[in-house]
Amino acid sequence: MPDAPPRVLVLRPGDDVAVAVQALRAGEIVVGDGREVRVSGDVPAGHKISLARVPEGQLVRKYGQVIGYATASIVPGEYVHTHNLAVGPLHLNYEFGTDVRPADTVLEGERRTFAGYARADGRVGTRNYLAIVSTVNCSASVSRFIAERLRGDALQAYPNVDGVIAVTHKAGCGMNIDGEDMRLLQRVLAGYARHPNVAGYILCGLGCETNQAVRLIENQGLISLAFDRQRPVVVTIQEAGGVTKAVEAGVREIQKLLPVANACRRTPQPVSEIVLATNCGGSDAYSGITANPALGWAVDELVRQGGTAAIAETPETYGAEHLLTRRAVSREVGEKLIQLMRWWERYTAIHGAVIDNNPAPGNKAGGLTTIYEKSLGAVAKGGSTPLQEVYQYGERMEKKGFVFMDTPGHDPVSITGLVAGGGNVIAFTTGRGSVFGCKPTPSIKIATNVMLYEHMGDDMDINAGVILQGASVADVGRTIFEKVIAVASGERTRSELHGIGDEEFNPWMIGPCL
Repeated sequence: MPDAPPRVLVLRPGDDVAVAVQALRAGEIVVGDGREVRVSGDVPAGHKISLARVPEGQLVRKYGQVIGYATASIVPGEYVHTHNLAVGPLHLNYEFGTDVRPADTVLEGERRTFAGYARADGRVGTRNYLAIVSTVNCSASVSRFIAERLRGDALQAYPNVDGVIAVTHKAGCGMNIDGEDMRLLQRVLAGYARHPNVAGYILCGLGCETNQAVRLIENQGLISLAFDRQRPVVVTIQEAGGVTKAVEAGVREIQKLLPVANACRRTPQPVSEIVLATNCGGSDAYSGITANPALGWAVDELVRQGGTAAIAETPETYGAEHLLTRRAVSREVGEKLIQLMRWWERYTAIHGAVIDNNPAPGNKAGGLTTIYEKSLGAVAKGGSTPLQEVYQYGERMEKKGFVFMDTPGHDPVSITGLVAGGGNVIAFTTGRGSVFGCKPTPSIKIATNVMLYEHMGDDMDINAGVILQGASVADVGRTIFEKVIAVASGERTRSELHGIGDEEFNPWMIGPCL
């Protein structure tokens, strides 16, 4: 008979804590890292039990790294969580390039392709949408009214068009016209307008807003690839004569784009044209054990094939950034990441917050105690290849290989930036259960545990929880990689089948509302 799975997991030899694979009861005897301990109190599945004596004020280690300080004396067999563990000063040793390991070479017969949409700018799309990009919240409703008129029966004659989306938001006015918040908004709007998954677009504005369409076009160099590189069409509510006339004008303009988009066809494209955006959402303690390492395997394989993969959520790498600087291709790239951490410390302090406000309550219910612990599990999504570049929020990701983008940890805001940067497939790991979708980019949901996969099977695309039952990280990673190729080629994700993705566009708003 096969050996029974262990009751607890020790992630690195010498760790002070182990993770309960199943709920533990007081009085049980468990063995981890060769150390036998008696459980002193009930420990929920996914949570931590101490294997060592840790005096109050001393460091606690998991993954072979610091996850916090003991706020009370901890004895072997004790449940370790928010009642006796917290963040404290962390003095990381930053090294640059010491762990750089180039991706393995791909032999000619191993090169993979997918069925994608080749665009005029050289990029490749995985979906084929048309978009109405709203310059300001004041034109959001009109943008949606236009999109709603062009759904269902209106698209029956255009089977190659995935849909018409309204890219709407809550900003665009009451902003510093030359400030960083305006530059960020315009960068994101432009990123969606010229996204490889968007065959054509129009802009829709009110007319008197701070974010004038003409400035957006000029500042971002927007052109319409759908119509021989012409200036994009702008529908302005005030100029059109109100809501009804603006909607009619917008519908007419999108109708002109429909035959152009419908003429697009999927053709074989190298996997190197995939830009994979990765994200954690509703993480639990299994995220860093199952789904994230498996996704990291898939990231390594995509990079090996010449593709691009990005991790983000800067506050959710805080305390683990030293592992990434060791993989930086240069000191300059590594320093960029460190400077982001210092910026986030100032940013949170200005608003009277601390970065350890993340993890969220759901993360803590799932066994994550501190941001250091959460971050150490989160960076596993990035695999093991060199860190090629660090990008600002929404900046176009042009380097091939593994890259980093500065975003908040809030999922819709984070993924909005990654998609604006060119992400044409999303791989989203979740332990508590996220149902996130994001038009125009398909979102693959990866469950960290079997219970979640079975409970929310209509929302999860991949079950990484089988790793806890004996499957290898490589096997699940290979499953994720193949799913990425299938989805890039047109296979629908669960969130797409549900129709999710019209409400999730959420640009980061960092400036004052004037």
